[in-house]
Amino acid sequence: MKKIIATLVFISVSFMAKSQNVKSTSSVEKSLFGIQVGVLSIYALHEAKLSHSTTLRTELGLEPGVVNDNDKLFFTPVINIEPRWYYNLDKRQKKSKRIDNNSGNFCSLKTKYHPDWFTISDQKNINFSNSLSLIPTWGIRRNLGKHFNYETAIGAGYIHYFDKNNTDDNGLIINLHLRIGYSF
Repeated sequence: MKKIIATLVFISVSFMAKSQNVKSTSSVEKSLFGIQVGVLSIYALHEAKLSHSTTLRTELGLEPGVVNDNDKLFFTPVINIEPRWYYNLDKRQKKSKRIDNNSGNFCSLKTKYHPDWFTISDQKNINFSNSLSLIPTWGIRRNLGKHFNYETAIGAGYIHYFDKNNTDDNGLIINLHLRIGYSF
């Protein structure tokens, strides 16, 4: 597991590395607040500029889960921290395409933490295990008008459950999302 995490960290750092003497006129937004809605999920987000093409995205949201015993749906909180590298801003700007509100293609390392704070469900006594996942991700973000946007991303990574009864489930996790959002 340590080798996997070290490899993922190395890959994410290499994505964010930038060469010297590169002059760029395009840049990500200094600070971006918004909300996004996915399939049965909702997120409040903030993206803070780290360099002309990288941001640190933080999200607080609710994601769905399913109880295996009776296939009942529940919702649980999630905290996402994700450094993003928007790699095609210069190319988009040269082609007179929009880059406002961080519209562009990106690579990232999504870190998801599902705490066992509460669950929202019509079922009682749903036990949910704390989990942490690291997922290298590729995606696109585009604007729909001035404030609305959509985003889609795909990635595969590693998930670790902190519940000792759930250790057999540690392993591969797939991240696939399609979201529509509003930027303030």
